Amino acid sequence: MTFSGKYELESQENYEQFLDAMGLSNAKTDHKVITEVVQDGNNFTWTQSIPNWTWSNKFIVGQECEMTTMTGSKFTALVTKEGGKISVQFPLYHFTAEMVEDKLIMNCITPGEKGVTFKRVSRRI
Repeated sequence: MTFSGKYELESQENYEQFLDAMGLSNAKTDHKVITEVVQDGNNFTWTQSIPNWTWSNKFIVGQECEMTTMTGSKFTALVTKEGGKISVQFPLYHFTAEMVEDKLIMNCITPGEKGVTFKRVSRRI
């Protein structure tokens, strides 16, 4: 299934705990995050936005790509896709995304004994 589309935040779990684990407690927002995905085969542009803030990455599944964290730091990571699920190891967490029916399900998992699993569900708009 293609990821292409525009999605609006529907629900999320462990949002504040994830921000705390990332040292971003002051970044909390009540705005509904809009995620826009443009997919052309294995080429993706993945953009998330709220008023006054946008974060975007371009990547190719199966290749090491230079990307940017939420805070603007650049890093290189291999992007994989298995069973329809995209997977990327960010510097401080592991990101996965998959389509379940018409919903975009994203998980960010911080490592360690006190790791946090942040789950975001967005509906197609």
